[in-house]
Formats: sequence, structure tokens, C-alpha cells
Amino acid sequence: MLRNAKFSIGSTVRHRKHGFRGVVFDVDPIFSHTDEWYEAIPAHRRPAKDQPYYHLFAEAEDKTSYIAYVSEQNLLPDGAEEPVGHPSIPDFFDGMDASGCYRLRSDL
Repeated sequence: MLRNAKFSIGSTVRHRKHGFRGVVFDVDPIFSHTDEWYEAIPAHRRPAKDQPYYHLFAEAEDKTSYIAYVSEQNLLPDGAEEPVGHPSIPDFFDGMDASGCYRLRSDL
């Protein structure tokens, strides 16, 4: 069964277990990464494949930035008012609106 994605492009989210923050820049309706990536997750922690997965511009607590691929079940709305610090964000977004969601650049 295909579900509607809970988060949209520009949403700020936080990982439920690892605590890092991120901005959604793409959404897959179901798992679309490699089997090798999926199998690298310990079996007892593997999320289901039949849920939305999100590509994130992510920032760890130590301010390290990276790209993350996360299942919907492992994400929460972020609620923080401070911006996510990732160097690629300005390439795609014009900043945050009052609700804490990033606005896509109009020239994309």
C-alpha cells in the first residue's frame, strides 16, 4: 500500500533515534536505495521498505553536514527555530518561512 508522505520538500525534521536535524530535498514514495545499503542496517533495526523515504541535507549535533536517506518512521517534525547548517541549502532554498519550512528557490 502506497502512503502519502508526511513531510514535504523544505520540511525541517529530526531523526527520532540519532537526533540529527535535516531539510527534506527529495521524497521517494517507497525505498529506492540499493539493497547493499539496506542490508548494512542491522536486521532488528531495518525499517520497512513500503513507506516514504526522505533525502535530507543533514546536520549532526557536532555541526558536521552530510546527505542522509531516512525512512518516515524515523523522522519527527523539527520544531527548532534555528536554521539547519548545511552548505547545499542555499543552492536549493531561499530561507525559512514563519512555520520553519524552507522555501524552494524560485529560479529552480
